[in-house]
Amino acid sequence: MINIQIHSKKYGNKLVLNSINLNFEKGKVYGIVGDNGAGKTTFFNCFCGLEEFEGTIKSTALSLKNKIGYLPTEPYFFDKMTGKEYLQFFCNARRLYGVPIQKRNVFELPLDQYTLNYSTGMKKKLALTAILLLDNECFVLDEPFNGVDFQSNFLITEIIHELRNLKKIVLISSHIFSTLKETCDEIILLKRGSVEQQIKKEKFSELEKELKQTTLKELINNLELK
Repeated sequence: MINIQIHSKKYGNKLVLNSINLNFEKGKVYGIVGDNGAGKTTFFNCFCGLEEFEGTIKSTALSLKNKIGYLPTEPYFFDKMTGKEYLQFFCNARRLYGVPIQKRNVFELPLDQYTLNYSTGMKKKLALTAILLLDNECFVLDEPFNGVDFQSNFLITEIIHELRNLKKIVLISSHIFSTLKETCDEIILLKRGSVEQQIKKEKFSELEKELKQTTLKELINNLELK
């Protein structure tokens, strides 16, 4: 299990996250949702140890930092590195040698090409493949379905299901609510940097209806269509 308590996270004088206390259990998938600017990506960065914050993060794993696979919204790539070299780089960093990279290329990416020539979706699939090659206990996926073709979306969904079966901890953010309904055991709603709701699977339909009624209605009214 992982427990994270964020008393506060600031950028200068701006408070971005506050009063967050969450537990994440093995074998469960958690959806992190909220409006743009709600603090989802900042929360992920804090969770993965990429940013400092006031608070604590505790885990039953001895070294949490070396057991997290993080897929950011826009992964960084060196242009003059091939897909195969990129995957090998990650494996070498974890001292994992002899990994059958080509066999585990489930997205059928052109690994001999430079990542400079990859589309946005291909880059995302390459970055996801990289963290799946490693011996991770926790996966943090920031918008994994965004920019990816529909067939790959199906595959990513099945991968998430398999990670759950393997008793991994999975955190996902997505603007596509249907993908969260299909994959998550619990959804955590962030609003203005705090946890507003924690919703179990049996209440997902109610949450979806609530979000549509409150958010969409307000936005449509703001258009003042005639």
